[in-house]
Amino acid sequence: MPQTSNEFARIADFDDRTAELIETRRHLHAHPELSFEEHETAAYVADRLERWGYEVTRNVGGLGVVGRLRQGAGGRSIAIRADMDALPILEATGLPYASTSAGKMHACGHDGHTTMLLGAAEYLARTRHFNGTVNLIFQPAEEAGKGSGAQKMIEDGLFDRFPCDAIFGLHNHPGAPAGTFLTRPGPLMAASDTATITIVGKGGHASRPHLTVDPIVVAANLVMALQTVVSRNVNPIETAVVTVGTIHGGTASNVIPETAEIVASIRSFSPEVRDMLERRVRGIATSIAEAHGASVSIDYERGYPVVINAEKETAFAIDVVKELVGDTKVGVCPMIPGSEDFAYFLEHKPGCFLRLGNGENSPILHSSKYDFNDDSLTTGAAMWARLTERFLSL
Repeated sequence: MPQTSNEFARIADFDDRTAELIETRRHLHAHPELSFEEHETAAYVADRLERWGYEVTRNVGGLGVVGRLRQGAGGRSIAIRADMDALPILEATGLPYASTSAGKMHACGHDGHTTMLLGAAEYLARTRHFNGTVNLIFQPAEEAGKGSGAQKMIEDGLFDRFPCDAIFGLHNHPGAPAGTFLTRPGPLMAASDTATITIVGKGGHASRPHLTVDPIVVAANLVMALQTVVSRNVNPIETAVVTVGTIHGGTASNVIPETAEIVASIRSFSPEVRDMLERRVRGIATSIAEAHGASVSIDYERGYPVVINAEKETAFAIDVVKELVGDTKVGVCPMIPGSEDFAYFLEHKPGCFLRLGNGENSPILHSSKYDFNDDSLTTGAAMWARLTERFLSL
């Protein structure tokens, strides 16, 4: 007989695991490892999965770990992903479990993400209230920016080696109350691209500018012109960002340099807008440089694509979290201009990425004072367990 909603995992089922989850999360927080360096974290995860009876595959796409658990004769399969890497930030929280590695810090909550999925893993192995196959993906190098852990795992045959019908992921969300969930179908998080524009002029003495082609002037004009890309080229009902983050040029006040460089971060929520932004940035940079008698070279690097949630899987996830925490604790997530390499998984499989509140007063992500909210651990673990049980009971 099919299970009723009361038979699926509840937050209360994790109450007796709260202390253990907190201990795990704080251990991971105290021992952060950067992208592509997650040796100890991966071993920690793999050892526990093996202890609970999972079929564990290590070193997937580098340091990725996949735990597979089969139950019954069901043909459906689900994948759930947690990220493991930390950031090159000097922690300033002053917490007793603060980073023991100077200049490395879990400032994005991946310690919490890993812990919640481990909590669900233990529960699923112990209770086995599902019929099918569970694939738990513990991913390295989400913060890499390019050649990320998701890309490496996919290139290593992730979905061929561990087939799944859908994939789900989660990130904590500072500013939203702990224990609340946010998501939306369609575009959720932005594509992130980087344009490095090198302007080549003609250097000379500051007192004789007429004998030079000043790349600083070109750069200044270009910075201002790039501000029109969104305001005058992007449909007002669309969303995009062009931010010049760095500008470099010159060594002294009385020297007009030969070159100058600006680097811009470019974010968008649709493939069409993404392509248009690249065309306009290239066109504006080239035209302004030529208008001043300079030349320009452009290194335009495509970063993470848009996180696009599938309609069906998102509706399913929303239904699950509403059952778990109630309608009032589930909301529509605004589109987030930050980026996430979970987008690569969603290019291959339907799925949904959710956000879990980290507290209204939580410091922002990537802050040296950020900390994952332990009050969310049982909620997140219960959500993954319930979502798995329901998905594999259909």
